Amino acid sequence: MRKPETGSALPEPRCVLTIAGSDSGGGAGIQADLKTITVLGGFGMSAITALTAQNTQEVQAIQAVPPDFVLRQIEAVATDLPIHAAKTGMLANREVVEAVSQGIGRFQIPNLVVDPVFISKGGHPLLEEDAVEAMTRSLFPLARLITPNLHEARILSGTGVDSEEERREAARRLHGMGPNAVLIKGGHGEGPEAEDLLFDGSAFHTYSGPRFDTPHTHGTGCTLSAAIATFLAKGLDLAEAVEEAKRFITEAIRFSFPLGKGHGPTNHYAAGLGNVERDRVLSALVRAATTIQETPSLTKLAPEVQSNLGYALPRATTHDEVAAFPGRIIRLPDGLTTIRPPAFGASRHIANVILAAMQYHPQLRSTMNIRFSEAVLQKAKEKGLAVAGFDRTKEPKEVKEREGSSLEWGTGEAMRGTSEVPDLVYDRGDVGKEPMVRILGTDPQEVLRKLFLLV
Repeated sequence: MRKPETGSALPEPRCVLTIAGSDSGGGAGIQADLKTITVLGGFGMSAITALTAQNTQEVQAIQAVPPDFVLRQIEAVATDLPIHAAKTGMLANREVVEAVSQGIGRFQIPNLVVDPVFISKGGHPLLEEDAVEAMTRSLFPLARLITPNLHEARILSGTGVDSEEERREAARRLHGMGPNAVLIKGGHGEGPEAEDLLFDGSAFHTYSGPRFDTPHTHGTGCTLSAAIATFLAKGLDLAEAVEEAKRFITEAIRFSFPLGKGHGPTNHYAAGLGNVERDRVLSALVRAATTIQETPSLTKLAPEVQSNLGYALPRATTHDEVAAFPGRIIRLPDGLTTIRPPAFGASRHIANVILAAMQYHPQLRSTMNIRFSEAVLQKAKEKGLAVAGFDRTKEPKEVKEREGSSLEWGTGEAMRGTSEVPDLVYDRGDVGKEPMVRILGTDPQEVLRKLFLLV
């Protein structure tokens, strides 16, 4: 058997210690922390503070780990392995809080992120009342960052957190308790954006991300704090670490798992899978472009403004999540061709159609625009394609005045006007607007299959 080579050129991994409770359901606690640390390229280590019997619906039982054994775990790791950052989660009681504080201080563990976990998603208390004072007194002064949610910030600061100014005041009060910085998380707030507020003692920074209409958010606080700790361990400054972690948790929620009967877990692998999915989208468009270029008969379906073909990521909500061909698909004497490879954010027109269609039928992630004619519509109906249209002359004035809104409005009108899932959406144009047909499909190959029916 071959022995591994010594003196490997691989860099030493950045090691992150999570000091938290165990979630038997796997969505929060050390399970969520270790998944997050690993996915982000760190090496995860753990000191377990409590055992919980829980699932997506409730915490059924808690068994705190003896404080001296919690300290022994921290000591075992710290005396043998490098620790570049650490985070705390559920600490259960005052004795465990004090043991953790003792271990952090004794071994001078850097980049400590404290997530002051009070209560579970299902409403079960996770920290005894007398432990709160111990946490603020002994643990907060050791922290580079604390990450309370709105509920926790209200209790700890003794002030309201409903308005931005109230949250700023709460952050100032919490900073006065000793941590280097405070991040008040806005996930439990209201509005289309979830805004987190960072205060580093001198300046405020706001981090926004879309708020998703999903109950599957179990483990978000654990995941975010573990991500911040990992980015700090990798050498990012605090503001950058929070920004990257915010991006990570946003994707984890966007692609959360609908597991169990209650609050399903976030998807810790979403960021990595997102990169894979982006490659799949671009590869599918490249394959489709090759087919288009090899089919000269498609030239007659090219409109005056040229064609384009777009493909969106699953659950896309922005133009940057829809890929198309920069410069469009242009008509040459011997056929259609692309000017440049596909790229995300390349066409707002195509993106507007796809994003509008996905609001009604999420599977319709791809579209291509072609020349309008009554013959094309007739042929589509003869081939059994579902056809829907909208009238540009009825476009509201406020839509016309809003740049780039016409296709979004028109596609929505067409979707609302039919009970079927349309294969084609068309309009007969308006002053200065060329009539157009837009073929819809689940992916570029399905769009091309429908396109070839119309040649």
